[in-house]
Amino acid sequence: MVIENKDIAIVGGGPGGLTLARLLQTRGARVKVYERDINKDVRVQGATLDLHQESGLAALREAGLLDAFFANYRPDAGKLRVTDQYAHIQFDDHTSESLTEDRPEIDRGPLRRLLIDSLSDDTIVWDSHFLSMDKSGAGWLMHFKNGTSSYVDIVIAADGANSRIRSYITDIQPIYSGITIVEGNVYNAEKNAPRLHQLTKGGKVFAFGNQQSLILSAKGDGSLSFYTGCNSPEHWVKESGIDFGNKQEVLQWFKEAFSSWDGIWQELFESDELWFVPRPQYHYPTDQQWEPLANLTMIGDAAHRMPPYAGEGVNMAMQDALELAAHLASDSYSTVKEAIAAFEQQMCKRAGIVTQITLESTGMLHSVDALSNLLSMFQNAGQHGIEQ
Repeated sequence: MVIENKDIAIVGGGPGGLTLARLLQTRGARVKVYERDINKDVRVQGATLDLHQESGLAALREAGLLDAFFANYRPDAGKLRVTDQYAHIQFDDHTSESLTEDRPEIDRGPLRRLLIDSLSDDTIVWDSHFLSMDKSGAGWLMHFKNGTSSYVDIVIAADGANSRIRSYITDIQPIYSGITIVEGNVYNAEKNAPRLHQLTKGGKVFAFGNQQSLILSAKGDGSLSFYTGCNSPEHWVKESGIDFGNKQEVLQWFKEAFSSWDGIWQELFESDELWFVPRPQYHYPTDQQWEPLANLTMIGDAAHRMPPYAGEGVNMAMQDALELAAHLASDSYSTVKEAIAAFEQQMCKRAGIVTQITLESTGMLHSVDALSNLLSMFQNAGQHGIEQ
């Protein structure tokens, strides 16, 4: 295989990067994961993840980790309630005994742990916040915030939507979707958001009204993750004057922005045990492509960021890992560049299709008829998936 005797760096220890590291190690590759977190015990934010058979689960199957997944997944986490802005339930998975688990759910923390535990000792280099890199000989010299540097033969960017490495590959810029999310987590939700905790019932809630959305996910640690979704100008976060480090200012914004919504939703921002961050939602052009490089590529959000309103983000990243590992370990290519070029062509085509589907879903869920459109979609397809 073209990566034999080459040192590979994966920058970013999210699901995509860790899955790729596992898949490469099972093929005998020399690989390190450079992760900005201080250690493996850093708290993992974000909603539960629904893994799809053809992507996320396929990657875990190839990695030999399906048993570990099903030892850590949450059987009822995918049960969904859809409500209007007044918290009136319009659709309820909890009343059905026939809910299929073709997209089983797992919290981000347990998924990350099982992937970490599957790697060889010292694979992950913690406290490695990537700053820059320089071409050096046939490889790259990477520089990190902690003052260290590392020379490697191949670099794979798995460093997320705000990737620092992407600019070394292409200058294609992201496009604003029109939606800005405030992502958050209420800890000890049974105490700090009791009515929403009861409404979510260990699963998920999708609520729609006034061209806005609220997405809630109960997590196994007792917390409640959420996304607010609003049609907003691209630079609203900076131009709003809101100090997003001040909970009272954010609560006041929420009361005003969601003034037509029932007061139950204000529990999201009333507790002191709370984490949140604003996230304008971007995507890349559906027809993006670039010239392949000899020893540098990217996967996941670094390559094809998109809004969360189709449940595809983590699945796309893990499918990228599955396909890239297969290409790099294949005997069909004479150089790393050929393997990367074939992977990127396949990835960009797939990502373009999924991005278009995601944008259509994003628009539909923030339209005047969002609630009725979603209920009709469920009746026709019987599927639902939203994650970040």
